[in-house]
Amino acid sequence: MLTRHDDHADLYRSFQWAVPKRYNMGVDVCDRHAGDPARVALIVEEEDGTIRRHTFRDLKDRSDRLATVLAAHGVARGDRLAVLLPQSPETAVAHIAGFKAGLITIPLFALFGAEALEYRLGDSGARVLVTDRAGYAKVAPLRAKLPELTLVLCVDGAPEGTLGFHEALAAASGDFTPVDTGPDDPAVIIYTSGTTGSPKGALHGHRVLLGHLPGVELPHEFFPQPDDLFWTPADWAWIGGLFDVLMPALHHGVPVLVHRFRKFDPAAAIELMKRHRVRNVFLPPTAIKLMRQAGVTGEGLSLRTVASGGETLGSELLDWGRAVFGVTINEFYGQTECNLVVGNAAAALGFKPGSMGRAIPGHAVAVIDAQGAEVPAGTVGSIAVRRPDPVMFLGYWNKPEATADKFIGDWLVTGDLGRRDEDGFFWYVGRDDDVITSAGYRIGPAEVEECLLGHPAVALAAVIGVPDPIRTERVKAYVVLRPDAEGSPDLAREIQEYVKTRLAAHEYPREVAFVTELPTTVTGKIMRRVLRQQAAAEAGK
Repeated sequence: MLTRHDDHADLYRSFQWAVPKRYNMGVDVCDRHAGDPARVALIVEEEDGTIRRHTFRDLKDRSDRLATVLAAHGVARGDRLAVLLPQSPETAVAHIAGFKAGLITIPLFALFGAEALEYRLGDSGARVLVTDRAGYAKVAPLRAKLPELTLVLCVDGAPEGTLGFHEALAAASGDFTPVDTGPDDPAVIIYTSGTTGSPKGALHGHRVLLGHLPGVELPHEFFPQPDDLFWTPADWAWIGGLFDVLMPALHHGVPVLVHRFRKFDPAAAIELMKRHRVRNVFLPPTAIKLMRQAGVTGEGLSLRTVASGGETLGSELLDWGRAVFGVTINEFYGQTECNLVVGNAAAALGFKPGSMGRAIPGHAVAVIDAQGAEVPAGTVGSIAVRRPDPVMFLGYWNKPEATADKFIGDWLVTGDLGRRDEDGFFWYVGRDDDVITSAGYRIGPAEVEECLLGHPAVALAAVIGVPDPIRTERVKAYVVLRPDAEGSPDLAREIQEYVKTRLAAHEYPREVAFVTELPTTVTGKIMRRVLRQQAAAEAGK
C-alpha cells in the first residue's frame, strides 16, 4: 500500500486506504497468486532437515478441498473453526479455507493446557477444530463440555472421535466457490489477556489484513522488494506471527519460511536464516536478547530487514543488532485489538533510538488524557487510536460492555502509557494496568490466579510481574495456603507444574512465594500494586 518516500510527513499526508467494498482475506492471500503454478508460498524445513516447497496453487487446491469437506459436514457461514497447530502448511490451509468459507477462525497456541483450551473453545462456540494428535490428546477429555464442537480434523492420523485431515482432503472435490464477503464481515477471533476476568476474544473483520499492510511494509523498509523471504520464530497462533508475517507476506506473493523450534535456539536460528538466505525477519525482543546472550555472530546472513515489537529494546540492544545483523532493528507497536499502528523505518526515514517510532500512515494515533483530549508534546498520557480504522477490531466476542470500556469517545485506549515528542515519535512509559509482559506475551493475572485457586493446597493467590533481564518480566505468585498445607520447595514446584500443564508454559509462575495474607482493599480486591512495591523492596535488599 505504501509508495517509497524519504520524508515521513509527506508519506503520512499522501496515504489513502484502498479497502474494496467486497473482500475475502482467503482469496486475497491465496487464489489471486495461484495462476502461476510455480510460485512458491511456503518453504518448510522439518525437524529432520527435510525441505518441502508449497506453491500458491497447492494452497488453493487444499484450502478449496477443506472448504468442501466443511460444507459437507454442515459447517456454515459464521461458524467458528479453531486451529490448534504449530507453524505448518496445515495451519495456513485451515485459516485460508475458513476465510474462503465465510467462517470465523480461532488461532490457538499449541502449548496451551486443558483449561486454556476449554475456555477458548467453549467461549467461541467452536464447531470445528483442526489439530494434531498432541493437541487432540488435550481436547479429547473436554469433548463432553464442548457440545458445539462437532467435527475434529487431525493432521497426523485419525484418533477415535476425529477425521483424518489429509484423507478427507484427498477424497474431497477441489471445486469450491468462495463465499462473497465484505471487509467488515467477521473473519478471526484472537484471544487476548486483560487484568480482570477471563481472556477476551478480539473479533476482526476480513479488512484486518489490509489494515496491517502499511505497518508491515514500513518497518520492513517498503516491503516487498525483489528476492524477499520472510521468517519468524513467533508462533502463528499469535497476532504477531499470523498477521505481522504470514498473511501479509502471502498477500504480496512473498514466500514464508516455515520452521518452529520446540525451544528457541539462538545459534540454530542464525544457521536457519543463513541456509535459506532469509531477507526479512520478525524477532520478538526475547529472541533478540537470547541471541545476544548466546554471543551469536551474523557472518553469512542475508538480512535486509529485522523488525521487533512487544517490548522496548533500548539503545544498547539496537547497537548490538546493527553489529550482528547489519541493519537497524525497526521497532513497531500495536496490540491484538489494533495492531501495527506505530513503527520505525530507520534506513528510509530515520529514527530515534529507544522510541517506538511514528504513526504508521493511515492510523490516527495520539496521547490523550482521561477525558479523551490530546495532551501536549512531551506529556505522559494514554496511547490511543482513533476509529474508524481498518486494523481495529470489530469488538470483543460476546462482550459488548468490555468493548465499550475500551473506548473514550472515538479513541481506542490501548492501556499503555506513553508520550509523543515534538517530532511525532512515540515513547513507551508503561502499562496503566496489571497486565504482565513476559517474553513478548501479555499475560492477564486473573487467569493465572483462577488456575492457582484450583490447586487443592491454595486458598488465595495473587500474581504480578517482576523485572527480568531476558523476559522483561517474569510471573511471580503470592500464595496463601489452606490450613492443612505447608509451604515447601516441593509444593512450589508442584504448583508451578499445575499451572504450566493447565494454562501454558509461558504463563506459569517462575517464582512462588508463600504468604499468610494478601493486601486487599476494603472491598476485598487484591492490591497488586502493593505486591509490586514489596517485590521491588525485596529485590533492592
